[in-house]
Amino acid sequence: MESFERPTVQRSAVNLVEDVKLRSPQSAAQALSAYGGAEVAAVLQRLTPGFTQDVLAHLPAQTRERALAAALPEVARQWQRNALYEEGTIGRMMEPVYAAFPPQASVGQAIEALHELVKQVFITYIYVVDERERLLGIVTMRDLLFNERSRPLREVMLAEVFALHASMPLEEAMKQVLDRHYPVYPVVDAEGRILGLVRGQSMFEARAFDIAAQPGSMVGIEKEERLGTPWARSFAMRHPWLQLNLLTAFLAAAVVGVFQDTLDRLVILALFLPVLAGQSGNTGCQALAVTLRGMTIGELKSGAGRRLVSKEAGLGFLNGAGVGVIAGLGMYITARGQGAAQAVLLGFVVFVAMIGACVASGLSGALVPLTLKRLGFDPATASSIFLTTATDVVSMGMLLGLATLVVR
Repeated sequence: MESFERPTVQRSAVNLVEDVKLRSPQSAAQALSAYGGAEVAAVLQRLTPGFTQDVLAHLPAQTRERALAAALPEVARQWQRNALYEEGTIGRMMEPVYAAFPPQASVGQAIEALHELVKQVFITYIYVVDERERLLGIVTMRDLLFNERSRPLREVMLAEVFALHASMPLEEAMKQVLDRHYPVYPVVDAEGRILGLVRGQSMFEARAFDIAAQPGSMVGIEKEERLGTPWARSFAMRHPWLQLNLLTAFLAAAVVGVFQDTLDRLVILALFLPVLAGQSGNTGCQALAVTLRGMTIGELKSGAGRRLVSKEAGLGFLNGAGVGVIAGLGMYITARGQGAAQAVLLGFVVFVAMIGACVASGLSGALVPLTLKRLGFDPATASSIFLTTATDVVSMGMLLGLATLVVR
């Protein structure tokens, strides 16, 4: 496990924050546990709210309590509120609401209050709330500065407020803000009470990290693994997936074993097994990438799954026919060069097997993530491992099976 000794010379806050950002939440919590509550709170307040929640969840109870006690009261309350929401929801990413005023407050009163607030935090909008903290409207800085100081906020506020719900998943929230591009969004509960704010930058950073983590998830790399993750923990997270991959590889080997007599009789087929596996694997990866992208950006609407599967099957057929002609010709030339008596039949077998393998791979590339999502799993999680198994089994089985039936 990675060691982290408390430095004898006080480390600058900026360096410590940058170090923590490079770590997984668990590793960051381990590092921060060597510091006092004030230092931990100072670091956590400079991280994105979502990452802060992940780190807080891994901190020892005593360290977490010291950090909460040392943080600003508004920040500590917001951290505790955010912890009530599930990972991946907007509620985990909220920042405190500082500039909230009742509707009867005047423009002048709000401006006077902002004189002190802006010295501590960055204010983008003024939020107008009632006695139950329900969001009534917002006031932009322009409207605040160019209105008479005696006017009440209810007369200058924008009443039609776009707000996100705290329980909303980040993916759904990104779809809703796609055409708005506001710097900050109010977050409300089911009754319209304002709970906090979420910055557009934080949302896009979190979504960008999820997208960047997809290629790793496809081969069994956990999302929380970073460059600074200790090697022992990286091994513990990766190795189980490699064992699963080995198990599925045995399945492909078993398929080859079933047709051992055919391979002994037609050794030339062994030359083309990796050719089919490689081509069908690439076809499946293309379908998988398109499917995951559609899921990520919200293109895959209800009922679109069937069209996607049909499209990938059709593309698999066309691509398989295209490369199958070349592969079949290659088999024919190779067989003729070795004096095989049935070179034409062998070329035909490779052609048909390539089409079948690519169709199956296209179907697998679409169906694997769709099935994982329907079962409640992350569609990207180890999807490449399942796809590779399907393509290897089908491509090798198609080639050897057809050769067994056709070539005597």
